[in-house]
Amino acid sequence: MRIERVDEKTVKCFLSNEELEEYDIDYKDFILRSDKAREIVQEIIEQAEEEVGYKPPKFAFDLQIMMLPDQGLILTFSDRDAEARESDQFIECLKEMKRILQRTREKIAAGTDSGEETEQNGEAGSGEEKGNKAQEQQVSRPGFAVFVFSGIGRIMEYAAMLPSNLMVDSSLYEMDGLYYLYLLKGRASYERYSRACVQAMEFGSLYAADESQVLRLREHGQCLISEKVIRKLRG
Repeated sequence: MRIERVDEKTVKCFLSNEELEEYDIDYKDFILRSDKAREIVQEIIEQAEEEVGYKPPKFAFDLQIMMLPDQGLILTFSDRDAEARESDQFIECLKEMKRILQRTREKIAAGTDSGEETEQNGEAGSGEEKGNKAQEQQVSRPGFAVFVFSGIGRIMEYAAMLPSNLMVDSSLYEMDGLYYLYLLKGRASYERYSRACVQAMEFGSLYAADESQVLRLREHGQCLISEKVIRKLRG
């Protein structure tokens, strides 16, 4: 496992797929807080104390889980006041989304014909610049995320907290006993969508910000509600 010190009160631990197999554990254990997950968390905290000087809080800490497609998962341990934690959680969420989308963009760029770049060089310069700006905006502001919840009740609690006029799009899937909320920005402002994502992490965990994971969910999961999940579960 790889442990990284973010700041005085926050550390991140990366567990590869190989390590997860070795521990015989997966993200569901961490979401459901199984005994096995608690043992691993304790081991991570002890290792973080030794390697990076992390001092765990005396009473409780905040644990966020994020899946990395085909790589493993990241566990983030934090001890902060609610307002700062909410802001930093989403910043970290966006950073991970940005990295994933950046890798996707690089793969797409690698598959294009490099010869095309030399055509109409004078006009291409301004067009390329505009294209790069558009890509940077897309990378820095992902328009969807998938969150995983331990039960529908948690999603209903989450939906009840959101504004009734929030214009996001959403669908709900079930896979392996867990529930996945696919949340898209829709017509909502990015500020309101961002806030909705932050609140989702108070009730569940970020599962993915990669389209390939959404495809896997659609192929192997069962779609329970295809649209307007938030509105339908608000009660």
